[in-house]
Amino acid sequence: MVSAQRWAEHGCTLLQLLLSVSFSYTQEPLCRQIGDLEAPQLSKEGDIILGGIFSFHSSWKNRENTYTQKPLPLECISLNFREFQFAQSMLFAIEEINNSSDLLPGVSLGYDIYDTCGSIARSVKVALALTNDDSNVSSASERPCMKAAQVQAIMGETSSSPSTAIATVIGPFNIPLISHFATCACLSDKTKYPSFLRTVPSDYYQSRALAHLVKHFGWTWVGAVRTNDDYGNNGMATFTETAQQLGICLEYSVSFFRTDPLEKIQKIIEIMKSSTSKVVVAFLSHMDMDVLMHELTPHNLTGHQWIGSESWIFDSQIAAMDKNHMLDGAIGLSVPKAQVGGLREFMFNIETLNSSNSELFTEFWEALFSCKFKQEKSDEHYSECTGHEDLTGVENSFTDMSLMPIFNNVYKGVYAVAHALHEILSCNKMCNDSVRLDPTTISQHLKKINFKTKEGDEVYFNENGDPKATYEIINWQPGENGMVDFVTVGLYDASLPSDKQLNLTNNVPVSVCSETCPPGTRKVLQKGKPVCCHDCVKCAEGEISNTTDSVTCVRCPLETWSNEARDACVKKEAVFLSYGEIMGALLTAASLFGTCLTVIVTVIFFRYRKTPLVRANNSELSFLLLFSLTLCFLCSLTFIGEPSDWSCMLRHTAFGITFVLSLSCVLGKTIVVLMAFKATLPGRNVMKWFGPTQQRLSVLTFTVVQVIICILWLTISPPFPFRNFKEIKDKIILECSLGSAVGFWSVLGYIGLLAALCFTLAFLARKLPDNFNEAKFITFSMLIFCAVWITFIPAYVSSPGKLSVAVEIFAILASTFGLLFCIFIPKCYVILLKPEKNTKKNMMGKGQSKSF
Repeated sequence: MVSAQRWAEHGCTLLQLLLSVSFSYTQEPLCRQIGDLEAPQLSKEGDIILGGIFSFHSSWKNRENTYTQKPLPLECISLNFREFQFAQSMLFAIEEINNSSDLLPGVSLGYDIYDTCGSIARSVKVALALTNDDSNVSSASERPCMKAAQVQAIMGETSSSPSTAIATVIGPFNIPLISHFATCACLSDKTKYPSFLRTVPSDYYQSRALAHLVKHFGWTWVGAVRTNDDYGNNGMATFTETAQQLGICLEYSVSFFRTDPLEKIQKIIEIMKSSTSKVVVAFLSHMDMDVLMHELTPHNLTGHQWIGSESWIFDSQIAAMDKNHMLDGAIGLSVPKAQVGGLREFMFNIETLNSSNSELFTEFWEALFSCKFKQEKSDEHYSECTGHEDLTGVENSFTDMSLMPIFNNVYKGVYAVAHALHEILSCNKMCNDSVRLDPTTISQHLKKINFKTKEGDEVYFNENGDPKATYEIINWQPGENGMVDFVTVGLYDASLPSDKQLNLTNNVPVSVCSETCPPGTRKVLQKGKPVCCHDCVKCAEGEISNTTDSVTCVRCPLETWSNEARDACVKKEAVFLSYGEIMGALLTAASLFGTCLTVIVTVIFFRYRKTPLVRANNSELSFLLLFSLTLCFLCSLTFIGEPSDWSCMLRHTAFGITFVLSLSCVLGKTIVVLMAFKATLPGRNVMKWFGPTQQRLSVLTFTVVQVIICILWLTISPPFPFRNFKEIKDKIILECSLGSAVGFWSVLGYIGLLAALCFTLAFLARKLPDNFNEAKFITFSMLIFCAVWITFIPAYVSSPGKLSVAVEIFAILASTFGLLFCIFIPKCYVILLKPEKNTKKNMMGKGQSKSF
């Protein structure tokens, strides 16, 4: 626990003076008493004397020194019932040992117990008084100073800072100092405090345990307040170091001492109120916590999760002060619960305190029962003490047994000394009283003792003079009638492996500067704030994070993409123009419709193949053209469906060859029209140069050129299936790569060349006699054909993914339908609906009709 008072300047001066006096006179052969004798507040004679140092008063009246006369003794004020309980625990253990026939038989233990009044300087003074045999040395004595120390061991102090001062002074004499509640980790340093021992665990373990407790609940943004002394400063330093290692950030860390000006404490409260953290780690003594709670009450600072050190977390008096329930749900570490049989009854027999100091007992009695033995006018609100008051029904800190674990620590400390003495005196049925006792021997035996109390508690000290570090985790839970129940919700055992030391389950509020970043996001630190303050930014498309509080997002592999939550990579959807989707179905229907329509026209032409209209328009080329148009319609189907090696090579080559075949036939028909017109002129017999054989050869020649281009394309760099990851980020486009762009554009260029040639010749033949003129319709068809393919180029280049395939299919179907409708539908119209015009006479231009 903490010290009862900070080192004051006059205290340091007094300490230096006492030390110089003590050590300077050890060089002299004779003893002379320097200063006044210090009489113990409680004492009892015995064969072996144990010392006790407790703060029966928590403060004293300030007096200004004039430096012209000897300073007056401290006038102590503010009785501390807790310290009386600790002293009674020591008396109970001594009484129990003296009445035992098993431990130190025939040897009685006595005690000298001093009150320090919460003053560190007085703590040192009474420690020296216990060290010196003041009772047998007068100021005029000339006896040699060779006598052993007055006491063999000292029990106390409760707080850390006075314990460090006492241990420093008595350390050179090797007198054991056994504290029941001084927890500062600094006291484990045996080079500085070789004879210090304690029955309470070191704050080294408590501070680390508190940090792990905070981490267990996911609190990464906390505030801290501590006592400004050895206890608070050392404990918080260890907590802060461990917290940083665990990724916990402190928004603020402030300190105060109970004697500080109220303005300083109010400033700390303002810091707590304005903070964003909802968890407060309070490494405070119970007296400093008392002061803080008193100042916090008007502010009603609720909604915070308090983490408490062992000094106040199980103190019922602190809980009783919390009228506004600000500490509800507090959690922290406490010394494990303990019971000492008979101790409660012994404490309630307060006559045990009425020994050598009747003045202290009178003050204690009056404070305990709120009465006065001698009434004065200023004491009218007090009742008169009779000396026969009963503790029944009295409720105050003296009758509160919640600190039984600490009483047990005092009890174990006394028994530890008794067991060490038992071994030194070689006790069996009786002890060897001829053995000369000295503190060094006792100190050495104390470090080796290992026994169990009557309650089964194991007592031993490690190499640092510390006991086993075990804590209960206490949670403040609302009880009946507005009271608080201290519920044990877990354990902390420092002797276990690190992953098993903390064992608890509890639901508590969240206190973080920023919420935990869920999977699918990454942490981005907020500028100018600690690392616990961050924003959660959603991972970009194609990136994921599958852990909480991830600092980076990981890019998905090429064939996968992030899901909507950005916490997993899923396989990209493969897209292509399929028969199942609406666009694919419509284009397929159009292709099949064109095929069927072409077949119908073929049937009509075949049915009327001997009529003048069919014969006059070169029926052989007409049937070949209809066949090629059928192939053009069907080749568009090769563009639909998932690309494969064969479909990629087939679709472009089939398209290129069938279209060249169609255009070759159209070109042949155009030339036939021109030759027929030339043949009607006198002296011209040009048809013999472009008869059926020449027409077939021209079609074959034009087609073979395209076949050669396609063979070269397929041989050098053929089209192949390609997985396009760039066009659409979250999808894979399955398409056919052209392989050789030169090959593709050569095929299209050759088709364009033939189309342009057809258009030119048809345009030149547009004014031939109407009845025989097929060139006019060829001109229209070529005009549509060229318009479609000219617009196809920019549309194809700019269309993404499967849309480019749809554009190519549309161009194929549109140009094919243009050829079919412009060249054959007018003829079918005459054949089926105007049969009277389907005569040789009409074909020769002798009829009335001018349809053709």
